[in-house]
Amino acid sequence: MGAYDELVISAFDRACERYPDKTAIIYVGEKFSYSKIRELIDRFASALYDLGVKDNDKVMLYIPNCPQFLIGYLAAQQIGAIPVPISPIYTPTQITYLINDSGAETVLCQDTNFRYIKEVFPETCLKRAIITTYVDLLPMYKRVIGALFDKVPGGVAEKGEDIYFFKDVIRKYPPTQPSLNIDPREHLSYILYTGGTTGFPKGCISTHTGMVSFIDEIRKLGEGYISDGEDVFIMVNPLFHQMAQGIILGMILNKGNVAVLMPIPQVDAILDAIKIYKGTLFFGAPSLYRMILENDRVDLYDLSSLRYCWSGGDVLPNEVFNRWKKKFGVPIYQIYGSTEVGFIAMSPLDEEPIPGSIGRPLPSREIKIVDPDTLETVKPGTPGELLVTSEYISKGYWNKPEETTSSYVKIHGRIWYRLKDYVRMDKDGQLYYIGRSADLIEYRGYRVSCSEIESVLQDHPTVVGACVVGLPDPEVGERIKAIVVLKVGARGVGGAELTKWCMERLAPYKVPQYIEFRDMLPKSRVGKLLRREIRDEERRRKNASR
Repeated sequence: MGAYDELVISAFDRACERYPDKTAIIYVGEKFSYSKIRELIDRFASALYDLGVKDNDKVMLYIPNCPQFLIGYLAAQQIGAIPVPISPIYTPTQITYLINDSGAETVLCQDTNFRYIKEVFPETCLKRAIITTYVDLLPMYKRVIGALFDKVPGGVAEKGEDIYFFKDVIRKYPPTQPSLNIDPREHLSYILYTGGTTGFPKGCISTHTGMVSFIDEIRKLGEGYISDGEDVFIMVNPLFHQMAQGIILGMILNKGNVAVLMPIPQVDAILDAIKIYKGTLFFGAPSLYRMILENDRVDLYDLSSLRYCWSGGDVLPNEVFNRWKKKFGVPIYQIYGSTEVGFIAMSPLDEEPIPGSIGRPLPSREIKIVDPDTLETVKPGTPGELLVTSEYISKGYWNKPEETTSSYVKIHGRIWYRLKDYVRMDKDGQLYYIGRSADLIEYRGYRVSCSEIESVLQDHPTVVGACVVGLPDPEVGERIKAIVVLKVGARGVGGAELTKWCMERLAPYKVPQYIEFRDMLPKSRVGKLLRREIRDEERRRKNASR
């Protein structure tokens, strides 16, 4: 057995033995000790097992940041099941696809989105749903106060056949651990979905061994800087992202630290949490740092406890980097990676981060910077497409052979993942982000697939063609614009109708902000959409209008 051949929960178990009475999670003011969280994991694992969830079954997590997410994630893994975390703002169309593609038979959902689950239940392979709320794990007096002052978002949840309530099952089942034989090298630890180049999200997978290696590398990166049992992390990042899962385990819970879970990322609530809990660690997208800096109440909050801040999801503008350092005296370190391979590069903590750099490659990640057409390595300092490989990364997508073929390549007998991002490396080994494939848009820290939006638009009965591009915007990264071609004779169809069509089928952050109608779209000789040509044209128009 190798050093990483254990379950993802194993290191957390050791932290629970070391810090049983210490606070692990703070959630809307309520503190949960390590031993309490471990007990709830065992109770929920027993419940899942008794309800019929078995080895390699999929358990979808359709909930926001809350203790129930971590409980569901680790409890499923504990019995050999595979958690499938998804965004809690996904629509019925999206969750229908994700449930059926992953094969999920169980879903842990919020009461606020149960109506979507109820709607799609007959069209999917679901066998059971477990409903939770924002306040299930809070004491009675807090639930009553929240209800009286209408402070708790709520939905309509109803009991029925194969419908269960989280608070009921954790009361009913004792905190026992089923005796199972789980091979960490073979068992998947999750399926995480990311945008697809064919218009459908694709499932990224990792074994327990792969995820443990990723978590352990994060822990090692913080050695000497992130303490054991003393740091407080303000957890704004959505836990359905792999980066957030790696950070909360590698830097926080496996080291006996405290995670303050923020269910809704509101700027004033974040600032208040840093002030009240003396937050020492913070990680946000560049747009969030900008929002904090431009908040007119920011000077009312004491943020002097912050020691380390990180940014990811997009390139951090130099202006934001400089303003933050000047105002708070703390630099922002960069983290760069992808769902497929985890962290790839990070600003070293033993030196001042360089503005514009996304850091140095991690020791376990081998990279190539290549010509995207020939896959030949470019000269030092020359921009090229980034490829990465590692012993433990996945070598393909869940049930998507065509996507795997387009994104993973074999070079000299080794499998490399194509980031479709363009970078350059300086003489000191620092990476600098240049741009991305024309198929990807960065909006508020989210990577949005142009093809996915185009596919939804082209499902509209009057649309024959669509092209989606990103327009640079310093506030959000890029704005989403759709250029649409309608069928001959189509009448009465405008931007408002197509926007509504998208809102019913896409997450809110994927809905185009602009829709333009044209008679035709440029295509290559073989009929391939020339998206990059349209993107460049739109950017020239935008620059000319300034």
